[in-house]
Amino acid sequence: MTPRRSSKGARATDALVVRGGLAEPATRNLPEEVPVALVYNGTTQAVMMATSCDLEDFGRGFTRTEGWGEVDSVEVVSHPNGIEVQMWLPEDQAETLATRRRAMAGPVGCGLCGIDSLEQAARVVPPVAADLSFLPEDIAKAMKALRGGQDLHDTTRAVHGAGFYTSGQGLSLIREDVGRHNALDKLIGATADCSAGAVVLTSRVSVEMVQKTAMAGCAVIFAVSAPTTLAVETAQAANITLVALARDDGFEIFTHPHRIQTKDASHVA
Repeated sequence: MTPRRSSKGARATDALVVRGGLAEPATRNLPEEVPVALVYNGTTQAVMMATSCDLEDFGRGFTRTEGWGEVDSVEVVSHPNGIEVQMWLPEDQAETLATRRRAMAGPVGCGLCGIDSLEQAARVVPPVAADLSFLPEDIAKAMKALRGGQDLHDTTRAVHGAGFYTSGQGLSLIREDVGRHNALDKLIGATADCSAGAVVLTSRVSVEMVQKTAMAGCAVIFAVSAPTTLAVETAQAANITLVALARDDGFEIFTHPHRIQTKDASHVA
């Protein structure tokens, strides 16, 4: 069964709908986009524009994909001008924040805002070890379930989705956000063990999406759109199976095809 999501994170907005030159007043549900401050041990580390649902998952997932470990506690606090996700790390983990400080606003579409150097942008992620196997029909099922389970997208037509798929349970989780990186962070924050299945994405696959997946310990990505060249190189180095351009009639495998049970994938490195 496809998990359904509530349309929390959307707001009714007045609009004029024009058809055939005639204008009619109407109401359109649009996704919320608000400043979300990620605060660690009392210090703001990042301010990201995000959708205002599943923010505890967002904080936990962002922390994990940045390589800062697990937070002890999370509290979401609303303010008139935005939302704070207040998190507490053990002191030894908090010290690592100085190495990748992001104390600046990050636009919705950016996964690398505020980093300090080119070396951090091209950071090497640990290789993922996972003994997984998927059938071609698993990929079709996963993409269909993600499309069918995006309530916020159905309401607004303006958000990305990320889902978690296993062969045994199907698509068990969906998270949505106006930012594709945020949607993936929310998913990772909500998933206890990412090594057991595949991340499923509605967006293109950039290098940051691969880096986040690797940091979560997930070895397989299914995506509807194409990857970048650096994303492919990073997935290859991280031992991640990258499946993209997934449609009802097929898909393309760019790295580590041994996890997909096709008849002949020997031409892929």
